[in-house]
Amino acid sequence: MNWLQNKVIVITGGGGVLCSTIAKGLAQRGAKIALLNRTFEKAEKVAYEIIANGGEALAVACDVLSKEACIQAKEKVNSVFGPCDMLINGAGGNDPRGSTARETWEPGDIDPEGEPKDGSFLSLDPDGIEAVFKLNFMGTVIPTQVFIPDMLNREGSSIINISSMGAFAPMTKGFAYCAAKAAVNNITQWLAVHYAPAQIRVNAIAPGFFSTEQNKHLLWNIDGSPTKRTEQIIAHTPMKRLGKPEDLVGIAAWLCDYSASGFVTGAVIPVDGGFMAYSGV
Repeated sequence: MNWLQNKVIVITGGGGVLCSTIAKGLAQRGAKIALLNRTFEKAEKVAYEIIANGGEALAVACDVLSKEACIQAKEKVNSVFGPCDMLINGAGGNDPRGSTARETWEPGDIDPEGEPKDGSFLSLDPDGIEAVFKLNFMGTVIPTQVFIPDMLNREGSSIINISSMGAFAPMTKGFAYCAAKAAVNNITQWLAVHYAPAQIRVNAIAPGFFSTEQNKHLLWNIDGSPTKRTEQIIAHTPMKRLGKPEDLVGIAAWLCDYSASGFVTGAVIPVDGGFMAYSGV
């Protein structure tokens, strides 16, 4: 039995590097894919690729921070594909205003007059921190609120949140992002308990270090060579490489497949090449 055949899977952030690859992989397994993305053209491009390869896909413009926009997106998905069977909350990202410029505190972070230096923790922009939390935390909460009614008491219903290894071990510099993803871990467990009586499983995938459009400037120099940060990452990754988007497809398919993971809920599963397991020595 192919559990995913004809299942309706809604993916927020579906136009991004990681979630578009997940979308294509699930479409190949017979699922109907609804790609929600703030930039419609990105979702549309992925939908065209899925359809060109014989799959079923729908692109929908949606700002996950707007409940009204999510409601409208749900209505469109329902009218084309029917009720949502599974939701993947892939929308997220960072904001430089919520990150420090240096890995650790330095004496020069405060000038002689007691004013914080740019790039220090003390100078982080509260609006930037809030923006990161809104996108990653509320951008997970709001679509979940909107699509859960479709899933109530339907065997096999599943929600997958996209977390990060930074939720377990905060990355230097990434203050707001890692804290927001830790909150995603927490609500994953909360929702798993809360909706277990309604037969909805809730889990999360925690990618390690993957190269995407959002972080490529941190990982690669202009000439394409790895930055010092990338070298540090690979040195602390036993598998000695960055993740590839395709590395996320199997775990997403497994979590969606009730016949394979029907007793798994409240789990946050690392896909990190051993990064979390390595102590550094």
